[in-house]
Amino acid sequence: MYIYHMLYIYYALLIIQSIFYTYVGYSHFKKSWFFYKITPPLLQPYKKTINFIVGIAEIVGGIGLLIPQTRVMAALGIIALLIAVFPANIYMLTSDGAGMKISKAFLWIRLPIQFVFIAMAYYIAVTPF
Repeated sequence: MYIYHMLYIYYALLIIQSIFYTYVGYSHFKKSWFFYKITPPLLQPYKKTINFIVGIAEIVGGIGLLIPQTRVMAALGIIALLIAVFPANIYMLTSDGAGMKISKAFLWIRLPIQFVFIAMAYYIAVTPF
């Protein structure tokens, strides 16, 4: 019975993550302006390229999670991506939402949530289902 609960949790997390990353990746193209604003100043000259790469990486990662042969690599790629975009989250916090009306409390909560996302992707990568 325990294994069925673990399978349920595993596949629920897998589907949720896949939908989430695919949607957020799509959002990089639909709402580019948002991601341009949260790009740290040092990287602003490259904001369009960064946005494109991150958007594609999130879509590929989200879809890759659904394919058993690419699942581990996709999860590890998502972990790397979450680490790579962490400076944007810090920039949002230190710049009071990068000029957008975003609650300071939300911005503080968002930082540790990145580690929860990393843990979920890691769980997918190392669980042998």
